[in-house]
Amino acid sequence: MFASLQALLWGTVAGSALLLGSGAAWWLKIPKLWVSAIMAFGAGVLISALAFELVLEAYGTGGLGATLGGVIVGAALYFGANRLLDWRTGKRQAQRADEQDSSGSALAVGALIDGIPESVALGLTVVASASINPAMLIAIFISNVPEGLASTAQMKASGKKGSSIALLWGAIAISCGIAAFLGSLLLESMTGEVLAFATAVAAGGILTMIADTMVPEAYKVEHDYTGLLVTLGFLAAFSLHVIGG
Repeated sequence: MFASLQALLWGTVAGSALLLGSGAAWWLKIPKLWVSAIMAFGAGVLISALAFELVLEAYGTGGLGATLGGVIVGAALYFGANRLLDWRTGKRQAQRADEQDSSGSALAVGALIDGIPESVALGLTVVASASINPAMLIAIFISNVPEGLASTAQMKASGKKGSSIALLWGAIAISCGIAAFLGSLLLESMTGEVLAFATAVAAGGILTMIADTMVPEAYKVEHDYTGLLVTLGFLAAFSLHVIGG
């Protein structure tokens, strides 16, 4: 139970980065170039973290079969959820003139879809190593900031109230903590193969999210600098992994 409470705490901390990004977008005028740069760097950090902290951990715990199966299932789950979100958003935008608010809300829902596998992954790392993995925590925290920024900026431009936006991101942050708690609680006593599969599912969902959302969004603004920033993020997280290991 102590590990699950740890997971709840750190999952909520990671999710609070969405609130941090939202607050920055509400009170400050942050250039899109900076937001995209943070997103590209965060993508590299996440790639490194899921490779060294999730996939290798899954392989060491449950073997190649459970790892490959989990990654494929995680990718498919994220892909399906994202397609459903795109379809529902497209229907709403066809019926509404206020596209900025709709787009901002869609980004918020997307952040929730992203945050669930990330938070579950945090909970799983607590179960696997009996403590939080700093590389994974930092990676998720960094990646959450620009999501809160971009979504809030669009909702603010559409005239949405600050209290409504704060409640939305607060609910998502709490949901991230609960996902981390449940991930660790449900899998704390599971076999190595089940734990490996669940860890790999989280990795597959995160990797698909990076490829579908973070890198393309960053490239729209950063263009040729995106690859360099992703690489720098990867090396920063890898260095943290080596030093921490």
